[in-house]
Amino acid sequence: MPGTGGSGAGGAADGAAGRGSGASGELRRTLTFRDLLVYGLLFIAPMAPVGIFGTLEATSHGAITVVYLVATVAMAFTAFSYAQMVRVAPRAGSVYTYARVALGEGAGFVAGWMAMLDYLLIPAVAYLFSGIALHALVPAVHPWVWTALAVIVTTLLNLSGVRTAARAGFAVLAMEIVVLTVFVVAAVAELVAHGAQRDWAAPLTGEGGFSVGAVLSAVSVAVLSYLGFDAIASFAEEAGGGPGGRATAGPDRVARAVLACLVVAGVLFAVQTYLAALLMPMSAAELAARPAEQGTAFYTTVDAAVGRWLHDLMAVSKAVGAAFAALAGQAAAGRLLFAMARDRRLPGAMSKVDAGSGTPRRALLAAALVTLVAAVGAARRDDGLEQLSSIVNVGALTAFGLLHASVIGWFRLRGRGRPPAGRGREAGGGRQGLLRHAVVPLLGLVVVAAVLVEASGTAQLVGGVWLVAGLVVLAVQHGGRARAGG
Repeated sequence: MPGTGGSGAGGAADGAAGRGSGASGELRRTLTFRDLLVYGLLFIAPMAPVGIFGTLEATSHGAITVVYLVATVAMAFTAFSYAQMVRVAPRAGSVYTYARVALGEGAGFVAGWMAMLDYLLIPAVAYLFSGIALHALVPAVHPWVWTALAVIVTTLLNLSGVRTAARAGFAVLAMEIVVLTVFVVAAVAELVAHGAQRDWAAPLTGEGGFSVGAVLSAVSVAVLSYLGFDAIASFAEEAGGGPGGRATAGPDRVARAVLACLVVAGVLFAVQTYLAALLMPMSAAELAARPAEQGTAFYTTVDAAVGRWLHDLMAVSKAVGAAFAALAGQAAAGRLLFAMARDRRLPGAMSKVDAGSGTPRRALLAAALVTLVAAVGAARRDDGLEQLSSIVNVGALTAFGLLHASVIGWFRLRGRGRPPAGRGREAGGGRQGLLRHAVVPLLGLVVVAAVLVEASGTAQLVGGVWLVAGLVVLAVQHGGRARAGG
């Protein structure tokens, strides 16, 4: 069983570096910076704002672009905390591992348990979205069939190996970026030819005056567009080392990828929402008065300003992109289940690594099965997407909160002036250390708490029930180990 201290976590991962045996408990270090960035952007999806554009435009009183700028800054606290902890414990499992080494076994289990809810349900939502979109293009095939097909195809890619899945993901991500570029070019051409539908500063200042309360209310929803960038940290054990086998090269690569993913996503989100807001044929007030039209507001804008052809192109891109967002989420879920099984917090069978592909095959299949049941079950209900979407955020946000607590616990409460293995760059003393290891994570905790308060009642209820179930499992495990030790 891996050690619970930081040096034990880091040493075990570093010791596995370069070994491609595929033995039980070992993952191969093959992922490049580009691969990590691809996984993060795939999970987020470059056009994530499309589905909630109308809601945010109405809620923010027209200041949608500043909403995404503020949301990017808000999530930067979480990204920075990931960058701190991935160097402390560069292992699969992400926030589960970080809370475990910094706060103890119990906190680690709770973090992993809550993150599990996120990693299993977000892919289900993405698969369902893909099934619905493909059904709209081919109505003769029911959405649940398309949904199941998307799960099967992406699961096979994940089982074939992390590099194979990353290459396929890169091709899909490139397609999404191309389609987004086509939208940007077409939108700019329309603005040059016919001008904007509203004041050029409106997406930043709002309509009829800037409202701080309205913007913050919209930010609480917009941050959900960023859920998934943290999946990069789940691949810490598979990030390739640097020249000469430098021990910190893999963790550094993961940390840079997490931060870069957030910045790239923030820029893409801000650009597309700014252009769409300028072209939208109705005002934010009119959109607020027509809630039924908010879900399709982005597509309605594209239809009116550019043409149906771009609407269809973006719909196809979103359908394929959603399936591959789920691929990245499923891969992250598999790594989380693998890490918890390796630490004997889940059935040990899921800690096995396939000798041929180097993937945690059983953990991936378990994640795929749960996601398949959730996605197909929701696809067979008229309100399935609404019900599933309402509960996906609480698990991730709770895990984010424990991530920030892990930074404080490791660097401040436990007095770790620097992380293990002599990683002097992360020295925790002085004002810079106080800022990194106390102020930033505390601000991150405030952001997480604010978003959790704004979550739907259904999400809070499901999250609470899931947390209680996890605490029961933890108590049973603790009792079993105490009896075994006695």
